[in-house]
Amino acid sequence: MTAGTPLVAVLDYGSGNVHSAVKALSAAGADARLSSDPQLILDADGLFVPGVGAFRAVMDALRASRGDELIDRRLAGDRPVLGVCVGMQVLFELGVERGVDAPGLGEWPGVVTELDAPVLPHIGWNTVRPGEGSRLFDGIEHERFYFVHSFAAQQWLLDAQPPFPSPVLTWSTHGSPFLAAVENGPLAATQFHPEKSGVAGIRLLANWIAGLATASI
Repeated sequence: MTAGTPLVAVLDYGSGNVHSAVKALSAAGADARLSSDPQLILDADGLFVPGVGAFRAVMDALRASRGDELIDRRLAGDRPVLGVCVGMQVLFELGVERGVDAPGLGEWPGVVTELDAPVLPHIGWNTVRPGEGSRLFDGIEHERFYFVHSFAAQQWLLDAQPPFPSPVLTWSTHGSPFLAAVENGPLAATQFHPEKSGVAGIRLLANWIAGLATASI
């Protein structure tokens, strides 16, 4: 959208660490704006989708604000989207929390389930294992990132979908392995909070923002 600083809309739908996200994106080099305006969200170079709390509550808030439609329209037009924490989880088909099934956005097949770990929630800094060719983790492959969650996607079921390259999967472990990040064409997501992950998180956001300039318009 912009010839200079990329415009990143932070989806304002009543969930997530929105102010810390705006601050971190700005520090990473974006013109970051918290917005619920559909046109700005569709026109922005990138869309940041935050999310905290329960899977079902986040999905209810997205639908109430028509955020689900905006995410889908951006992806249909090959426009970059970055989901964070529960904003990543809802990209999958289904979330199962305490025996309750909640449909997700269905951008990726799979189910978000409780981690098999002796201590929950998983709170604090953890290492990740970036997939080969990761752009998000370029230069920060061995850094730690800040997690706050009890649920995650623990399997990946989607094969490569031409013309997009094979998805790049980044894993972490807390009790059992889980997906810490996914890079899949215009859609990327992290289970951890880059906006709370210090210098490494800012670098990851800067890596994502750098890719917005070359994304399809």
